[in-house]
Amino acid sequence: MTRINTNVSSLIAQNVLGRNNKSLGVALERLSTGLRINRGKDDPAGLIASEALRSEKAGLNAAISNADRSEQVVNIAEGGLQEVSNLLVELQGLITTSANTAGLSTEEKEANQLQIDSILQTIDRVSGSTEFQGTKLLNGNYEYQTTAVAATVTDFEVRGAKLDGTNNLSVDAVVTQSAQQAGLYLSFGGAALDLTGASSQFVFEVAGEKGSREFQFSSGDTLASIVAAVNTFTDVTGVTATVSGTTAIKLASEEYGSNEFVSVSVVDDGGSAGDGIHTYTATDFDVATTAATAAFAAASNGIRDEGQDITGTINGLTAVGQGRTMSVNSDFLDVEFSLNNTAAQALGAVAAFDITGGGADFQLASDVNIAGKVSLGIGDLSARKLGNSTDGFLDDLASGKSFNVVDGNNLDTAQSIVSDAINQVSSTRGRLGAFQKNVVGATQRSLSTALENITAAESVIRDADFAAETAALTRNQVLVSASTNVLALANQSPQNVLGLLG
Repeated sequence: MTRINTNVSSLIAQNVLGRNNKSLGVALERLSTGLRINRGKDDPAGLIASEALRSEKAGLNAAISNADRSEQVVNIAEGGLQEVSNLLVELQGLITTSANTAGLSTEEKEANQLQIDSILQTIDRVSGSTEFQGTKLLNGNYEYQTTAVAATVTDFEVRGAKLDGTNNLSVDAVVTQSAQQAGLYLSFGGAALDLTGASSQFVFEVAGEKGSREFQFSSGDTLASIVAAVNTFTDVTGVTATVSGTTAIKLASEEYGSNEFVSVSVVDDGGSAGDGIHTYTATDFDVATTAATAAFAAASNGIRDEGQDITGTINGLTAVGQGRTMSVNSDFLDVEFSLNNTAAQALGAVAAFDITGGGADFQLASDVNIAGKVSLGIGDLSARKLGNSTDGFLDDLASGKSFNVVDGNNLDTAQSIVSDAINQVSSTRGRLGAFQKNVVGATQRSLSTALENITAAESVIRDADFAAETAALTRNQVLVSASTNVLALANQSPQNVLGLLG
């Protein structure tokens, strides 16, 4: 059957040629762009997956950039801290030198005080001038703001806290074990020593966390005189003495905690009429045990009592206790605070303070949420802030203040203030160093690895396989050429009908 009105063969050839041209166009597009997916119709599911991976890549690249920027901020802060640390070490030497009062003239003391004043001024200048892009780093800009500080909290430091929006973070503690001093109770049976003879001696050694000292007393020496002698060497032993009642002496460590101890060794009891050495009850440091732990004559090897650290929880986390100080360090809260003597020895809940804002927040993850943020507090390192509320602060060493070296008053306390300031600066440097090494460094490596893997996953989904696409290009070129030739033949076939018309 032969028809010319409808050339079916030509239609078939046109249809096939159109499909081959479309396939050839797809191959050319993929080879020119390098992508297997250029529009949604190429692979709808693959497009959705690859766009999600692209979004993750953008977040990871930004997080890597944030980590690099964070390291630069910390490097600048570290430079300022190092200079402050060097100044404090020099200050410590000046105080020790100035304590040699017999070997220094007034002019030399005044010269030392001028150097101390200059150091304090330089510390203030460094803390106020260390900055990154106009933002001061060491003047308290990145210090956490707190309110509702309990009267029982003596000193506190917020080193890190993640705040959720505008909500305050309350720091609440529960004391489950009280802090205790080390202490012993020496019962002499009277207000003065009663020994067997006028020439008898009561010889005993008192030892504490700082050191030891031996004392000798004769019959008739009062308990008050013994207490005065022991307290004269408190700086050497770390032990204080008080008269307890009318017949005994209470020896106690200056500080609280398991590092503190009081030890008494009786070298010669001199035939003392007292009943010996008592310890204190576990529940009350002011109540001695009824029975003596050892008679004076039996205490030649020493009777020792140790202090006790405070323990408990802070915001539901187990706290580390040292003396009267509790601390906790987690990914969302890093705080330390000390309680006064009364609160540290009482079991129960303590509402310490509220954190309302502040700190330095570093976004070190691709997802912007509280889990991907690292918060760090950098306190004010000026002279008026370095030190503690018990001994004093660094600016108390300035001319005209409490501990200036010209007057030579309380230089031992001045040295303690400087030592505490050195510890504060060193602690801050250590925290920043740990942040750089363990947080920023690990984050950079982790993010780089994640970026590499996500990029590879996106490439598998979206990138064109050039080997397959060049093969498809060649195939489609051949098919287009063949389809074109077939279409030409199909268009010529109706001409053969003319032969039937004669």
